[in-house]
Amino acid sequence: MESDSVDCVSLADGLDEEEEVAQHVSSKPHTGVSAVAGVAPETSVHELLECPVCANSMYPPIHQCRNGHTLCSTCKSRVHNRCPTCRQELGDIRCLALEKVAESLQLPCKYNSLGCSEIIPYYSKIKHEAQCNFRPYGCPYAGSECSIVGDIPSLVAHLRDDHKVDMHTGCTFNHRYVKSNPREVENATWMLTVFYCFGEYFCLHFEAFQLGMAPVYMAFLRFMGDENDARNFSYSLEVGGNGRKLIWEGTPRSIRDGHRKVRDSHDGLIIQRNMALFFSGGDRKELKLRVTGRIWKEQPNTDS
Repeated sequence: MESDSVDCVSLADGLDEEEEVAQHVSSKPHTGVSAVAGVAPETSVHELLECPVCANSMYPPIHQCRNGHTLCSTCKSRVHNRCPTCRQELGDIRCLALEKVAESLQLPCKYNSLGCSEIIPYYSKIKHEAQCNFRPYGCPYAGSECSIVGDIPSLVAHLRDDHKVDMHTGCTFNHRYVKSNPREVENATWMLTVFYCFGEYFCLHFEAFQLGMAPVYMAFLRFMGDENDARNFSYSLEVGGNGRKLIWEGTPRSIRDGHRKVRDSHDGLIIQRNMALFFSGGDRKELKLRVTGRIWKEQPNTDS
């Protein structure tokens, strides 16, 4: 998720953290609480609410020294109870005036450029932005800790171009999964395929992982969008052989839920190793699974 801009304080050779923070603050103008009474422009209020050390917005408790210089509670512990602006002892003085000013503010969501038109009270801003439907999505690729974030079209292009993920159009799938050593799961064998249907994108995951003392195989679907939209769809998965089959039906999970969270909740088709080898046939020394399925759109309930 996108984060606020932060002026990072690095420790230079020969300086302890407290001295380095003081140098950082001395280079930035800071009006202090004495300016609160005369604040008129909104930008001035924002400057007052910016911590002079980390440059993040301050939330209660906002601390101040005897000279009126303020800083956030997180940075107070970093400066060892010493004001980074005037070097006076901080003590436990709360800047109640500035906290009251913040309470009266209403600000746009930081994702307004992505389409969010909400105006939020200052103290509710962090909570709203953590749940905002317009916040960027994380990359759904499960094979690495990819840090890329973006909207759905940019993530689809990223999966195709950077991760070389297979892209398919259609609402049915038929995948064959072969593994020469079905007992080995240490290398987290997995597959990801993206499907485009009903004007939306879906991620089909198939992987092996350890559950208890034995490996299992799991297939599940994630929706590239928000949870509320994911509920408009359902999917089925089927695997079988030797006259037997397993069928799973469910609702795709949003990619807001991380890959590991979905996997560890067992929200998908789970195939125990012995059953997987039975479906594979032959001498059961090689895994050969065919997973089929489809995606469909739920019809809206017309009952009053």
